[in-house]
Amino acid sequence: MRVKSRWNRKDRSHAPEDVASALSAVAWKIAGASVLEMENLGFQTDTQLQRLTVIAEFMAFLVHVADRLAATRMDDEARARFINAFGKQVAALMADNLADVLGPGDYRSSFIETLNERMAQYSEFGFSAEDGPDIGFLREFGQRVTATMGPRDRRWILEQVMEVAAPEAVDTLRKAMGNLLGASRAS
Repeated sequence: MRVKSRWNRKDRSHAPEDVASALSAVAWKIAGASVLEMENLGFQTDTQLQRLTVIAEFMAFLVHVADRLAATRMDDEARARFINAFGKQVAALMADNLADVLGPGDYRSSFIETLNERMAQYSEFGFSAEDGPDIGFLREFGQRVTATMGPRDRRWILEQVMEVAAPEAVDTLRKAMGNLLGASRAS
């Protein structure tokens, strides 16, 4: 998947919050494209709300992956600023899209709760900067996505997420984050 992940002005340094803002748009594109690809393969989603629920799982997964990658590229203070800003940006995107579908409501808080739960759950699994999430991490994420999809072909959803969707999402996020951090202050 192609995503814009380079700064227009390469001669500037960018704060962790700036990187988080740019990366949130990339993560949204990755999540949306992943759901669309699964639908194109025949996996069932019936409503816009269901699609957004699947996207929310992808976004929580990508926030955690970004945090793990940031741990290898940033000092603790920059990482905390980055992941806090990234989580807030992603929550705002989710809230705006849920409000479009469901009408006014406090969707930001409920997504932040989900995000915090997933961050704690995913932290129990292994991750390497080179190989990405370990098999347990991929399985946990796959089970979360499977639970949100329609009942048809549930047994194949887990396989699709673990073997195709998650690795592609991680690779795209890793490249985008590397491009955005390449010209930024990481500390």
